[in-house]
This record gives sequence, structure tokens and C-alpha cells, in this order.
Amino acid sequence: MEAKRTPDARFEDIPDWSFKPHYAEDLPGYEGLRMHYVDEGPRDATTFLCLHGQPSWSFLYRKMAPVFLDAGYRVVAPDLYGFGRSDKPVDDDVYTFNFHRGALLALVEALDLKDVCLVVQDWGGILGLTLPLEAPERYTRLIIMNTA
Repeated sequence: MEAKRTPDARFEDIPDWSFKPHYAEDLPGYEGLRMHYVDEGPRDATTFLCLHGQPSWSFLYRKMAPVFLDAGYRVVAPDLYGFGRSDKPVDDDVYTFNFHRGALLALVEALDLKDVCLVVQDWGGILGLTLPLEAPERYTRLIIMNTA
């Protein structure tokens, strides 16, 4: 799949953004694409999985993530494909509900996230609130903001 990649230099010196980038490459069904995600905090703690809406990226959680981290939690905040540091497929027709939902399911599986507090906003809620249906044992809490 043809995709564009925003150079890392474009993300230097962003105010209130000190998170190290992490990338998931070649998620099953998304071979050739790179998805960016924030991953901070202890790996054995409750994970706050923070899903952004449109037209945002994980930067949306720049003020909430430190609060969760200071409380001892782990924060994972992916950039959906087409947003932020993630690859941007060129073909507009790939940007469907199932495309984004599948990518999120693949990322959760690849990172083997457990004891997840799902934090959703805008389209992050429309997509994210379907994730526990696939693996309810992974999810223990919800924080729902400004979504359908």
C-alpha cells in the first residue's frame, strides 16, 4: 500500500510534548505501514489506552497522560493511520471504519495490552468502544468523552 510518512523532524520542539516515539510496523493486515504510539509507564500497571478523534493525534492527550503516569499507570496512545506520526495511506478509499478498527485491534494484540482502561474521544469512541467486544478480558474500565 502506498503511503506517505511525515519526517520525524516535523515533530521536534512541540510544546508540552516530551514523549518518545514508538512504532508498530507490519501489523497483521497492515504490512508495509508504520503506526506510531506513545508508550510510557510501568508495563505491569493498568494501561490507559487513549484513542484520539478527528482531526487530532496522540498529542490530544499531552495533558492527561502525565496525570495518569504520575498516578503509576501505563499510557498507550496510538496515532491512527493518516494522523500524527503514523503513515498516511495515499488512497482515500482505505480510510474506513473497518480499516481503523482492525488496526487498533492488531495493535492491542501486538502489544498484548491487559487491564486496559479505554479512554476515548470523538472518533476514538466510535472506533474504540467496539474493541472490548472482541476481547472483553483485556478491558476493565472506560473513560468516555465527547463521542457519539
